[in-house]
This record gives sequence, structure tokens and C-alpha cells, in this order.
Amino acid sequence: MFAGHFGLAAGVKAMAPKVPLWALMVSTQLLDIAFVPLLLTGVESMEPIGDGGYGESIIHADYSHSLVGALVLSLIAGLIAWRVWNRRSAVIIGSVTFSHWLIDLVVHRSDMPILAGNFGDLPLLGFRLWELPTVAAILELALVLVGAILYFRSAVARSGGQKVNGAKRFQGYLAGSIMALLLILAFVSDYFSL
Repeated sequence: MFAGHFGLAAGVKAMAPKVPLWALMVSTQLLDIAFVPLLLTGVESMEPIGDGGYGESIIHADYSHSLVGALVLSLIAGLIAWRVWNRRSAVIIGSVTFSHWLIDLVVHRSDMPILAGNFGDLPLLGFRLWELPTVAAILELALVLVGAILYFRSAVARSGGQKVNGAKRFQGYLAGSIMALLLILAFVSDYFSL
């Protein structure tokens, strides 16, 4: 669901043009960024099921993808954004960071703990949409396409649309088109596990 997270960040950029795109893209993937070193050190793990294709993994991310872990990472990201930019950016960055957990909640199998380290052996969360890969892919593609369209329209509008010279207008169309292409390629890569 990497591409879906990126699609959401692109859509948010369209509505919050003063927040840097790189910050939105990093914050939407912050839980997975935290997951990587924990995976490499064996603290967290992935268990392929079936052929290991799209959505066919149980992810044992008991720290980075726990509800409490996601809230802590979102708070840290928001505080950093507040210090670097302003309060509005902090709320946006913190919210985009937490959106990762919410999207994962919808698609993950029941493998997301409430407390870090699955302390207390509480029930694991996940609405299991990955068990219906076609439906999950349609949802992810919708996030990608909505994000691409919103970003494209915003890039064209920020370039001045029809009111400016051809070079400036071309920059807006080019930026929007490149983002749309990258988001679609991310989805294709995600879906085919490339």
C-alpha cells in the first residue's frame, strides 16, 4: 500500500501548498521508515503467506505499527514540523503521519497491536482487506488517482493556469504530469511486488 500512502500525501499537498512535498512524502511513510531498522535487526518481521504477492504478508511490526507507536511517531513528526515551520504545518504533518496507520488498519490482516511490543496481548487490529486483493488494489488505485488529480490541478493552478505565459504554464503541467506518472508507477510496482 506504499503507493496509496503517497497518493494521500500528494492530495494533501494540493490542499496545503506551503507544506513541503518532501515532508509530506516522508511523513506518510514514517511508520515504514521506522519499521526498516527494526526489521533489519530482527525486532520486527514479515511473514509471507501464499506466494508473497500483493498484500500477502503478515507483518509483525509490534512497535512501529502499534497504535501507540503510530501516535508517538505522529507526535514527534508534528513537533518537529512545528519547530521548523509552524503550527498548521505541524498538525498537517502529524495527521499525515498518523494516516499511515489508519490506511494500514483497513488493509492489514489482524497483525497491528494496540500497545507497543503487543504489551498485554490485547487483540490485534486489522480489517483484512488484503484478503480481497482486487478490492484492496481498487482502493489503493483510487487513493493514487485522487492524489494525482488533485496534485495535477494544484500544480497547474499554482503556475497561473491560462493567465501566464507558455513557459510558466508548461512548468505546472509538467510538474503535475510527473507526479501523476510517479504515483501510477508506484502503484504498478506495489501491485506487482516489483
